[in-house]
Amino acid sequence: MKQILIIEDEAIIRQSLKRLLQRNGYGVCEAASIPQAEAENSLEDFDLIIADLRLPGPPGTEVIEKATGVPVLIMTSYASVRSAVDAMKLGAVDYIAKPFDHDELLLTLERVLKQSNLERQNQALKSDLSRNYPVSGMIGNSPQMQEVFSRISRVAPTDATVLIMGESGTGKELVARAVHEQSPRRQAPLITVNCAAIPENLIESELFGHEKGAFTGANETHHGLVEAAHGGTLFLDEIGELPQEAQARLLRVLQEGEIRRVGSTRSRLVDVRLIAATNRDLKQLVEQGQFRADLYFRLHVMEILLPPLRERGDDISELATRLLERACKRLNRPTMAFDASCIQTMQHYHWPGNVREMENVIERAVILADGQTIHTQLLGLQIKQETAPESEHDKLSLDEYFIQFVREHETKMNETELAKQLGISRKTLWERRNRLGIPRQRR
Repeated sequence: MKQILIIEDEAIIRQSLKRLLQRNGYGVCEAASIPQAEAENSLEDFDLIIADLRLPGPPGTEVIEKATGVPVLIMTSYASVRSAVDAMKLGAVDYIAKPFDHDELLLTLERVLKQSNLERQNQALKSDLSRNYPVSGMIGNSPQMQEVFSRISRVAPTDATVLIMGESGTGKELVARAVHEQSPRRQAPLITVNCAAIPENLIESELFGHEKGAFTGANETHHGLVEAAHGGTLFLDEIGELPQEAQARLLRVLQEGEIRRVGSTRSRLVDVRLIAATNRDLKQLVEQGQFRADLYFRLHVMEILLPPLRERGDDISELATRLLERACKRLNRPTMAFDASCIQTMQHYHWPGNVREMENVIERAVILADGQTIHTQLLGLQIKQETAPESEHDKLSLDEYFIQFVREHETKMNETELAKQLGISRKTLWERRNRLGIPRQRR
């Protein structure tokens, strides 16, 4: 039941309005002035406030500032265009003049409440989007991720084309959203297109639109996704899958800022910022004749390379913890934690599906968990153990093997590569060097 507050100093009008609203299913509270309304109620608890313009003490428009987020409908017996404009300028959602028609008032209330409800839903959706795509909270303290953040902050304020490269599941769409949200176009739409998900015979129509009768089944004019992104950002994921003809049309968008719908002879100007992503080697595709060289050079203005999860070191622990918190909230489960061996297992796993795979693994573990602890077996990760013929290394102690390996490879590898080959962190490598007396050699 919607709750409405009536602030009206004339008791007869106040009671009449209260009975009308209660008969139509509204919950009603009343007050003769704004101070009385504040003393007896919390103004922000109401779905709508109806306030007379002329009240004892502060005027009715003063409740607009006091009831943050609650729509206020102003009524007055002094109907004039000027008072209506003044009330609307101060933030009133609408204005009615006394004496008012009951049906007209009820229609106005219904419209205002419906609009308010839509605004709240929109706000909730934006909050959900923020949780699912935490643009300002991207996780990563590794040098590779710090470089990604640096490039985002540098390129976002410009209109430069961005090419995001990385393995599947590394978070390319998240980076695209970060660039868009930090750009001057953030109030305009971000249109996301997965080029690999649209059939080849439909990709041009979907991207650039078509005219009625352009082909069999084109029963009406269709506005393409490039037009939908006008004024905003177009994100083309898996751009390496784009057919040659569509590549030529996209090149025209980048060069001339215009599109031509399929079946049309007239070009239309569009203003879009392009962000593209791929997990394929576009340069190699160019050499193989599968991707236009001129389009590749147009796209390759600013490159952002996302590292695979297995190369992000301690980021794995932080990322897993954050994904666990999110999974618990989404699945309505109590707060959970990993046991001692879980993080170690995840740090040794190869993660071929990267962050997306980790998210799915953790969500599955949350569903299967009986208590509030995630045990290693719930992750279902298979760590491949490489087997090899027995060699001289097998006869060495761990410390002897460490010393021999470091001395053989330190002139060919940097510390990060050494640590990765040994399956330890750079910090552990440094500590073992000091303990075993192996000073770092200059390369």
